[in-house]
Amino acid sequence: MKKQERANTILKILNRLFPDPKIPLTHKDPYTLLIAVLLSAQCTDARVNMVTPNLFAKADTPQKMVALSPEEIEEIIRTCGLSKTKSKAIWNLSKALLENHQGKVPPTFSDLEALPGVGHKTASVVLSHAFAIPAFPVDTHIHRCAKRWHLSNGKSVVQTEKDLKALFPEEIWLKLHLQIIHYARNYCPARKHHIANCPICSALTKPS
Repeated sequence: MKKQERANTILKILNRLFPDPKIPLTHKDPYTLLIAVLLSAQCTDARVNMVTPNLFAKADTPQKMVALSPEEIEEIIRTCGLSKTKSKAIWNLSKALLENHQGKVPPTFSDLEALPGVGHKTASVVLSHAFAIPAFPVDTHIHRCAKRWHLSNGKSVVQTEKDLKALFPEEIWLKLHLQIIHYARNYCPARKHHIANCPICSALTKPS
């Protein structure tokens, strides 16, 4: 099966299993989404969703966030891990938004990636979900599945993103990245993966 044929098969299965995938991070606007995605680094979305209600009750805007100290933020987000680093990044990026962007989250890669603690994946998530700007965020789940499904060589997330963008049309990137995340968590985990229980891997290993 050629790579594009594999991609088409995968897409059909994803559309059947996850026709309307939702972003798993609770948020209400670009700023709260940005903070939630930053917190999700090396942390589960479920844990982030347990922490953000308390954080956003105190500070759901850059103005309110900088009124807290990094130490106060750290105490609230402690269970997310890397709390000291993340709290400083949250405070500093909030300050940068106020100083450079009138307190608004900017809708460009360059401006987002210039913010403290914001990398390419975080910027991609915010652009795609907050501003509907085409992007293909690649997390560990997508990187793993793309390699397992032989859509990319898995050498880097940068290469995986490039390969997936070439295989799938731009208008479905936002939906597709969520579909793969949901699929990976439910059917194609990193450990204890069983092909018989994985519809996509089963389909891809069938004799053509």
